[in-house]
Amino acid sequence: MSYRDKIDPKLMAIVDQVDQQIQPRLAEIDEQIVENQAKVLKSFQDHHVAESYLNGSTGYGHYDEGRDVLEAIYADVLGGEDALVRPQLVSGTHAIGVALLGLVRPGDEILYITGEPYDTLQEVLGLAGNGVGSPKEYGIKVGYVDLTPEGEMDVEAVKTRLASKPKVIAIQRSRGYATRDSFTVAKIKAMIDVVRAVLPDVWIFVDNAYGEFSETIEPLEVGADLMAGSLYKNAGGGIVPTGGYIVGKKDLVERVSYRFTVPGLGGAEGATGSLLGKMYQGFFMSPQTTGNAIKGAIFEAALLEALGLAVSPRWDAPRTDIVQTVNFGEPNAMIKFAEAIQRNSPVDSFVTPIPEQMAGYEDQVIMAGGTFVQGSTIEFSGDGPIRPPYTLYLQGGLTYAHIKLAIIGAAQDTFYTKD
Repeated sequence: MSYRDKIDPKLMAIVDQVDQQIQPRLAEIDEQIVENQAKVLKSFQDHHVAESYLNGSTGYGHYDEGRDVLEAIYADVLGGEDALVRPQLVSGTHAIGVALLGLVRPGDEILYITGEPYDTLQEVLGLAGNGVGSPKEYGIKVGYVDLTPEGEMDVEAVKTRLASKPKVIAIQRSRGYATRDSFTVAKIKAMIDVVRAVLPDVWIFVDNAYGEFSETIEPLEVGADLMAGSLYKNAGGGIVPTGGYIVGKKDLVERVSYRFTVPGLGGAEGATGSLLGKMYQGFFMSPQTTGNAIKGAIFEAALLEALGLAVSPRWDAPRTDIVQTVNFGEPNAMIKFAEAIQRNSPVDSFVTPIPEQMAGYEDQVIMAGGTFVQGSTIEFSGDGPIRPPYTLYLQGGLTYAHIKLAIIGAAQDTFYTKD
Protein backbone atom coordinates (compact mmCIF):
# COMPACT_ATOMS: atom_id res chain seq x y z
CA MET A 1 0.00 0.00 0.00
CA SER A 2 1.34 3.43 -0.95
CA TYR A 3 1.58 6.16 1.66
CA ARG A 4 -0.84 8.10 -0.55
CA ASP A 5 -3.55 5.53 0.11
CA LYS A 6 -3.50 6.43 3.81
CA ILE A 7 -4.14 10.13 3.22
CA ASP A 8 -7.53 11.77 2.76
CA PRO A 9 -8.02 12.30 -1.01
CA LYS A 10 -8.88 15.99 -0.52
CA LEU A 11 -5.60 16.54 1.38
CA MET A 12 -3.64 14.54 -1.20
CA ALA A 13 -5.02 16.74 -3.99
CA ILE A 14 -3.72 19.82 -2.15
CA VAL A 15 -0.34 18.13 -1.66
CA ASP A 16 -0.08 17.46 -5.39
CA GLN A 17 -0.85 21.11 -6.15
CA VAL A 18 1.76 22.25 -3.63
CA ASP A 19 4.38 19.94 -5.16
CA GLN A 20 3.95 21.62 -8.53
CA GLN A 21 3.82 25.09 -7.02
CA ILE A 22 7.11 24.88 -5.15
CA GLN A 23 9.26 23.00 -7.70
CA PRO A 24 11.08 26.11 -9.01
CA ARG A 25 11.91 27.20 -5.46
CA LEU A 26 13.22 23.74 -4.56
CA ALA A 27 15.46 23.80 -7.63
CA GLU A 28 16.97 27.08 -6.39
CA ILE A 29 17.77 25.46 -3.04
CA ASP A 30 19.36 22.48 -4.80
CA GLU A 31 21.72 24.88 -6.56
CA GLN A 32 22.49 26.58 -3.24
CA ILE A 33 23.35 23.18 -1.73
CA VAL A 34 25.87 22.52 -4.49
CA GLU A 35 27.43 25.97 -4.05
CA ASN A 36 27.89 25.49 -0.31
CA GLN A 37 29.05 21.90 -0.71
CA ALA A 38 31.73 23.07 -3.12
CA LYS A 39 33.11 25.49 -0.50
CA VAL A 40 33.25 22.79 2.16
CA LEU A 41 34.82 20.21 -0.16
CA LYS A 42 37.50 22.64 -1.30
CA SER A 43 38.38 23.52 2.29
CA PHE A 44 38.71 19.85 3.25
CA GLN A 45 41.01 19.32 0.28
CA ASP A 46 43.03 22.50 0.86
CA HIS A 47 43.65 21.49 4.49
CA HIS A 48 44.66 17.95 3.47
CA VAL A 49 42.22 16.23 5.80
CA ALA A 50 43.69 12.82 6.65
CA GLU A 51 42.07 9.74 8.12
CA SER A 52 44.29 10.12 11.17
CA TYR A 53 42.56 13.45 11.95
CA LEU A 54 39.32 11.65 12.72
CA ASN A 55 40.61 9.80 15.79
CA GLY A 56 40.33 12.50 18.46
CA SER A 57 42.25 12.93 21.69
CA THR A 58 41.94 12.25 25.42
CA GLY A 59 42.94 13.93 28.65
CA TYR A 60 44.23 17.44 28.14
CA GLY A 61 43.86 17.20 24.38
CA HIS A 62 47.33 18.56 23.74
CA TYR A 63 48.57 18.53 20.13
CA ASP A 64 45.22 17.43 18.71
CA GLU A 65 46.02 18.06 15.05
CA GLY A 66 42.63 16.87 13.88
CA ARG A 67 40.89 19.40 16.15
CA ASP A 68 43.17 22.20 14.98
CA VAL A 69 42.53 21.44 11.30
CA LEU A 70 38.77 21.21 11.83
CA GLU A 71 38.83 24.64 13.46
CA ALA A 72 40.81 26.00 10.53
CA ILE A 73 38.17 24.59 8.17
CA TYR A 74 35.35 26.25 10.13
CA ALA A 75 37.20 29.56 9.98
CA ASP A 76 37.87 29.16 6.27
CA VAL A 77 34.33 28.19 5.23
CA LEU A 78 32.48 30.57 7.54
CA GLY A 79 34.65 33.58 6.75
CA GLY A 80 36.73 33.92 9.92
CA GLU A 81 40.39 33.84 10.90
CA ASP A 82 40.19 31.33 13.74
CA ALA A 83 37.63 29.16 15.53
CA LEU A 84 36.83 27.10 18.59
CA VAL A 85 34.86 23.96 17.66
CA ARG A 86 34.46 21.92 20.81
CA PRO A 87 32.28 19.24 22.36
CA GLN A 88 32.72 21.05 25.70
CA LEU A 89 30.44 23.80 24.40
CA VAL A 90 27.25 22.10 25.49
CA SER A 91 24.78 24.10 23.38
CA GLY A 92 24.36 27.12 21.17
CA THR A 93 23.33 29.13 24.21
CA HIS A 94 26.58 28.13 25.93
CA ALA A 95 28.68 29.07 22.90
CA ILE A 96 26.93 32.44 22.59
CA GLY A 97 27.31 33.11 26.32
CA VAL A 98 31.01 32.22 26.29
CA ALA A 99 31.57 34.48 23.30
CA LEU A 100 29.74 37.50 24.68
CA LEU A 101 31.01 37.23 28.23
CA GLY A 102 34.54 36.57 26.99
CA LEU A 103 34.54 39.86 25.11
CA VAL A 104 33.47 42.21 27.90
CA ARG A 105 34.90 43.41 31.21
CA PRO A 106 33.39 45.34 34.16
CA GLY A 107 32.09 48.70 33.00
CA ASP A 108 31.55 47.55 29.42
CA GLU A 109 28.20 47.33 27.65
CA ILE A 110 26.62 44.74 25.35
CA LEU A 111 23.90 46.22 23.14
CA TYR A 112 21.50 44.11 21.10
CA ILE A 113 20.21 46.01 18.07
CA THR A 114 17.71 43.32 17.01
CA GLY A 115 15.27 43.63 19.89
CA GLU A 116 15.02 41.66 23.11
CA PRO A 117 17.13 38.46 23.06
CA TYR A 118 15.23 35.17 23.12
CA ASP A 119 14.18 33.45 26.32
CA THR A 120 17.15 31.22 27.12
CA LEU A 121 19.66 34.06 26.63
CA GLN A 122 17.85 36.45 28.96
CA GLU A 123 19.09 34.71 32.10
CA VAL A 124 22.57 34.36 30.58
CA LEU A 125 22.65 38.12 30.07
CA GLY A 126 21.02 39.05 33.36
CA LEU A 127 17.82 40.34 31.76
CA ALA A 128 15.82 37.73 33.67
CA GLY A 129 16.39 35.44 36.65
CA ASN A 130 18.38 36.19 39.80
CA GLY A 131 21.43 37.56 37.97
CA VAL A 132 23.94 35.26 39.68
CA GLY A 133 26.97 34.83 37.42
CA SER A 134 25.48 37.12 34.79
CA PRO A 135 26.99 40.36 33.42
CA LYS A 136 24.88 42.29 35.93
CA GLU A 137 26.87 40.78 38.81
CA TYR A 138 30.11 41.98 37.22
CA GLY A 139 28.95 45.52 36.53
CA ILE A 140 28.51 44.89 32.81
CA LYS A 141 25.54 46.57 31.18
CA VAL A 142 23.28 44.68 28.77
CA GLY A 143 20.65 46.51 26.78
CA TYR A 144 18.64 46.21 23.61
CA VAL A 145 16.94 48.45 21.09
CA ASP A 146 13.40 47.47 20.17
CA LEU A 147 12.67 46.78 16.53
CA THR A 148 10.26 48.89 14.54
CA PRO A 149 6.61 47.72 14.32
CA GLU A 150 7.57 46.22 10.94
CA GLY A 151 10.24 44.04 12.58
CA GLU A 152 13.22 45.98 11.24
CA MET A 153 16.17 47.57 13.04
CA ASP A 154 15.26 51.05 14.31
CA VAL A 155 18.08 52.99 12.68
CA GLU A 156 17.65 56.27 14.51
CA ALA A 157 17.15 54.61 17.90
CA VAL A 158 20.29 52.53 17.36
CA LYS A 159 22.32 55.60 16.39
CA THR A 160 21.15 57.30 19.58
CA ARG A 161 22.14 54.33 21.75
CA LEU A 162 25.57 54.13 20.13
CA ALA A 163 26.42 57.42 21.86
CA SER A 164 27.10 55.38 25.02
CA LYS A 165 29.92 53.60 23.10
CA PRO A 166 29.03 49.98 23.88
CA LYS A 167 31.88 47.48 23.75
CA VAL A 168 29.89 44.85 21.83
CA ILE A 169 27.02 45.15 19.36
CA ALA A 170 25.00 41.93 19.20
CA ILE A 171 22.79 40.81 16.33
CA GLN A 172 20.39 37.87 16.57
CA ARG A 173 20.01 36.39 13.08
CA SER A 174 17.10 34.04 13.71
CA ARG A 175 13.75 35.08 15.12
CA GLY A 176 13.96 32.95 18.28
CA TYR A 177 10.47 32.89 19.76
CA ALA A 178 9.58 36.26 18.24
CA THR A 179 7.11 36.76 15.40
CA ARG A 180 9.44 38.96 13.33
CA ASP A 181 11.22 37.67 10.23
CA SER A 182 14.72 36.30 10.61
CA PHE A 183 17.37 38.63 9.26
CA THR A 184 19.02 37.78 5.96
CA VAL A 185 22.75 38.30 5.60
CA ALA A 186 22.00 41.31 3.37
CA LYS A 187 19.99 42.90 6.19
CA ILE A 188 22.74 42.07 8.69
CA LYS A 189 25.22 43.85 6.40
CA ALA A 190 22.97 46.92 6.37
CA MET A 191 22.87 46.88 10.18
CA ILE A 192 26.64 46.57 10.38
CA ASP A 193 27.09 49.47 7.96
CA VAL A 194 24.91 51.70 10.18
CA VAL A 195 26.92 50.79 13.27
CA ARG A 196 30.33 51.13 11.60
CA ALA A 197 29.45 54.62 10.36
CA VAL A 198 29.16 55.72 14.01
CA LEU A 199 31.57 53.37 15.80
CA PRO A 200 34.08 51.98 13.28
CA ASP A 201 36.01 49.87 15.81
CA VAL A 202 33.19 48.40 17.91
CA TRP A 203 33.08 44.60 18.11
CA ILE A 204 30.07 43.15 16.29
CA PHE A 205 28.83 39.72 17.33
CA VAL A 206 26.23 37.62 15.48
CA ASP A 207 24.18 34.85 17.05
CA ASN A 208 24.24 32.56 14.00
CA ALA A 209 22.05 29.76 15.37
CA TYR A 210 19.94 28.05 12.68
CA GLY A 211 21.65 30.08 9.97
CA GLU A 212 24.74 28.19 8.77
CA PHE A 213 24.53 27.32 5.04
CA SER A 214 21.02 28.75 4.77
CA GLU A 215 22.51 31.21 2.28
CA THR A 216 25.76 31.13 0.31
CA ILE A 217 27.43 33.79 2.47
CA GLU A 218 27.79 34.16 6.24
CA PRO A 219 27.73 37.24 8.52
CA LEU A 220 31.52 37.28 8.97
CA GLU A 221 31.82 37.88 5.23
CA VAL A 222 29.85 41.14 5.48
CA GLY A 223 31.68 42.75 8.39
CA ALA A 224 30.81 40.90 11.61
CA ASP A 225 33.75 40.19 13.94
CA LEU A 226 32.60 37.08 15.77
CA MET A 227 29.73 34.60 15.66
CA ALA A 228 28.66 31.42 17.39
CA GLY A 229 26.29 28.49 17.06
CA SER A 230 25.52 24.88 17.91
CA LEU A 231 26.79 21.61 16.45
CA TYR A 232 23.43 19.94 16.85
CA LYS A 233 21.85 22.49 14.64
CA ASN A 234 22.94 23.08 11.04
CA ALA A 235 26.72 22.85 11.42
CA GLY A 236 26.65 19.30 12.78
CA GLY A 237 24.81 17.90 9.78
CA GLY A 238 22.43 15.97 12.01
CA ILE A 239 25.00 13.48 13.29
CA VAL A 240 27.07 15.39 15.88
CA PRO A 241 25.68 14.59 19.35
CA THR A 242 26.97 17.66 21.22
CA GLY A 243 29.13 20.76 20.90
CA GLY A 244 29.25 24.30 19.63
CA TYR A 245 31.47 26.68 17.72
CA ILE A 246 32.80 30.22 17.98
CA VAL A 247 34.44 31.70 14.88
CA GLY A 248 35.76 35.10 13.87
CA LYS A 249 38.78 37.35 14.19
CA LYS A 250 41.82 35.61 15.62
CA ASP A 251 42.40 38.00 18.53
CA LEU A 252 38.75 37.81 19.59
CA VAL A 253 38.64 34.03 19.40
CA GLU A 254 41.72 33.94 21.62
CA ARG A 255 40.10 36.40 24.02
CA VAL A 256 36.95 34.32 24.43
CA SER A 257 38.98 31.09 24.65
CA TYR A 258 40.11 32.25 28.09
CA ARG A 259 36.47 32.31 29.15
CA PHE A 260 35.93 28.90 27.54
CA THR A 261 38.67 27.34 29.70
CA VAL A 262 40.92 29.58 31.85
CA PRO A 263 43.51 32.29 31.21
CA GLY A 264 46.79 30.82 30.01
CA LEU A 265 45.19 27.70 28.56
CA GLY A 266 42.51 29.02 26.24
CA GLY A 267 41.97 26.73 23.27
CA ALA A 268 45.20 24.76 23.73
CA GLU A 269 43.37 22.17 25.82
CA GLY A 270 40.14 20.29 25.37
CA ALA A 271 39.98 16.64 24.32
CA THR A 272 37.74 15.62 21.42
CA GLY A 273 37.43 11.97 22.47
CA SER A 274 35.56 9.83 19.97
CA LEU A 275 33.59 12.74 18.50
CA LEU A 276 36.07 14.24 16.06
CA GLY A 277 35.15 11.96 13.16
CA LYS A 278 31.48 12.88 13.50
CA MET A 279 32.37 16.56 13.77
CA TYR A 280 34.23 16.38 10.46
CA GLN A 281 31.55 14.31 8.76
CA GLY A 282 28.72 16.45 10.14
CA PHE A 283 30.25 19.68 8.83
CA PHE A 284 30.82 18.05 5.46
CA MET A 285 27.16 16.98 5.34
CA SER A 286 25.81 20.27 6.66
CA PRO A 287 25.11 21.95 3.29
CA GLN A 288 22.95 19.01 2.19
CA THR A 289 21.20 18.55 5.55
CA THR A 290 20.51 22.26 5.89
CA GLY A 291 19.24 22.38 2.32
CA ASN A 292 16.88 19.48 3.02
CA ALA A 293 15.53 21.33 6.04
CA ILE A 294 14.94 24.49 4.01
CA LYS A 295 13.21 22.56 1.24
CA GLY A 296 11.01 20.97 3.89
CA ALA A 297 10.19 24.37 5.36
CA ILE A 298 9.12 25.59 1.91
CA PHE A 299 6.77 22.61 1.61
CA GLU A 300 5.45 23.22 5.14
CA ALA A 301 4.72 26.86 4.39
CA ALA A 302 2.94 26.15 1.12
CA LEU A 303 0.82 23.28 2.45
CA LEU A 304 -0.17 24.87 5.75
CA GLU A 305 -1.02 28.16 4.07
CA ALA A 306 -3.20 26.24 1.60
CA LEU A 307 -4.97 24.78 4.64
CA GLY A 308 -5.77 28.30 5.88
CA LEU A 309 -3.03 28.84 8.47
CA ALA A 310 -0.85 31.94 8.86
CA VAL A 311 2.78 31.04 8.20
CA SER A 312 6.10 32.89 8.19
CA PRO A 313 8.11 32.95 6.01
CA ARG A 314 5.78 32.27 3.10
CA TRP A 315 6.87 29.49 0.75
CA ASP A 316 8.35 31.86 -1.87
CA ALA A 317 10.06 34.25 0.56
CA PRO A 318 13.86 34.46 0.97
CA ARG A 319 15.25 32.01 3.54
CA THR A 320 18.06 32.69 6.00
CA ASP A 321 17.53 29.91 8.53
CA ILE A 322 15.72 26.60 8.99
CA VAL A 323 12.81 27.95 11.07
CA GLN A 324 9.21 27.93 9.84
CA THR A 325 6.42 29.35 11.99
CA VAL A 326 2.72 28.61 11.95
CA ASN A 327 0.21 30.62 14.00
CA PHE A 328 -2.80 28.87 15.49
CA GLY A 329 -4.37 31.77 17.40
CA GLU A 330 -5.36 29.64 20.40
CA PRO A 331 -3.55 27.09 22.55
CA ASN A 332 -5.57 23.92 21.93
CA ALA A 333 -4.97 23.86 18.18
CA MET A 334 -1.27 24.54 18.73
CA ILE A 335 -0.97 21.67 21.21
CA LYS A 336 -2.96 19.30 18.98
CA PHE A 337 -0.65 19.96 16.04
CA ALA A 338 2.45 19.48 18.22
CA GLU A 339 1.08 16.11 19.30
CA ALA A 340 0.66 15.19 15.64
CA ILE A 341 4.26 16.22 14.93
CA GLN A 342 5.38 13.84 17.67
CA ARG A 343 3.33 10.97 16.23
CA ASN A 344 5.07 11.45 12.91
CA SER A 345 8.62 11.29 14.33
CA PRO A 346 11.01 8.33 13.97
CA VAL A 347 11.84 8.23 17.70
CA ASP A 348 9.30 8.33 20.56
CA SER A 349 6.38 8.49 18.14
CA PHE A 350 4.24 6.91 20.87
CA VAL A 351 4.90 9.75 23.36
CA THR A 352 2.49 12.65 23.90
CA PRO A 353 4.21 16.02 24.41
CA ILE A 354 2.71 18.24 27.08
CA PRO A 355 3.41 21.90 27.90
CA GLU A 356 5.73 22.37 30.86
CA GLN A 357 7.89 24.95 32.57
CA MET A 358 11.48 24.57 31.39
CA ALA A 359 14.72 26.11 32.61
CA GLY A 360 15.47 29.35 30.78
CA TYR A 361 11.89 30.00 29.62
CA GLU A 362 9.38 32.36 31.22
CA ASP A 363 6.29 30.58 29.83
CA GLN A 364 5.30 26.96 29.57
CA VAL A 365 6.78 25.44 26.42
CA ILE A 366 5.65 22.49 24.32
CA MET A 367 8.36 20.57 22.49
CA ALA A 368 7.57 17.89 19.93
CA GLY A 369 9.89 15.78 17.85
CA GLY A 370 11.49 12.39 18.32
CA THR A 371 15.12 13.05 17.42
CA PHE A 372 18.20 10.85 17.39
CA VAL A 373 20.13 13.59 19.22
CA GLN A 374 18.34 15.05 22.24
CA GLY A 375 17.15 18.57 21.48
CA SER A 376 18.51 18.54 17.93
CA THR A 377 16.76 21.18 15.87
CA ILE A 378 18.39 20.24 12.57
CA GLU A 379 16.20 17.16 12.97
CA PHE A 380 12.48 17.65 12.41
CA SER A 381 10.76 19.16 15.43
CA GLY A 382 8.20 21.71 16.51
CA ASP A 383 8.12 23.78 19.68
CA GLY A 384 6.92 27.06 21.09
CA PRO A 385 5.86 28.92 24.23
CA ILE A 386 2.23 28.69 25.27
CA ARG A 387 1.48 32.39 24.85
CA PRO A 388 -0.29 34.53 22.24
CA PRO A 389 -0.31 34.33 19.25
CA TYR A 390 0.25 30.61 19.96
CA THR A 391 2.94 30.06 17.38
CA LEU A 392 4.58 26.71 16.73
CA TYR A 393 8.16 26.92 15.45
CA LEU A 394 8.89 24.08 13.02
CA GLN A 395 12.57 23.34 12.52
CA GLY A 396 14.86 21.06 10.64
CA GLY A 397 14.53 17.65 9.10
CA LEU A 398 17.32 15.30 8.07
CA THR A 399 15.62 14.38 4.79
CA TYR A 400 13.12 16.21 2.66
CA ALA A 401 11.09 13.02 2.35
CA HIS A 402 10.62 12.73 6.11
CA ILE A 403 9.61 16.37 6.49
CA LYS A 404 7.05 15.95 3.73
CA LEU A 405 5.62 12.75 5.21
CA ALA A 406 5.55 14.22 8.72
CA ILE A 407 3.74 17.43 7.73
CA ILE A 408 1.22 15.55 5.60
CA GLY A 409 0.66 13.18 8.52
CA ALA A 410 0.30 16.02 11.01
CA ALA A 411 -2.15 17.81 8.72
CA GLN A 412 -4.12 14.58 8.31
CA ASP A 413 -4.25 13.97 12.05
CA THR A 414 -5.19 17.55 12.84
CA PHE A 415 -7.56 18.62 10.08
CA TYR A 416 -8.88 15.45 8.40
CA THR A 417 -10.68 12.32 9.53
CA LYS A 418 -9.59 9.11 7.86
CA ASP A 419 -12.32 7.19 6.02
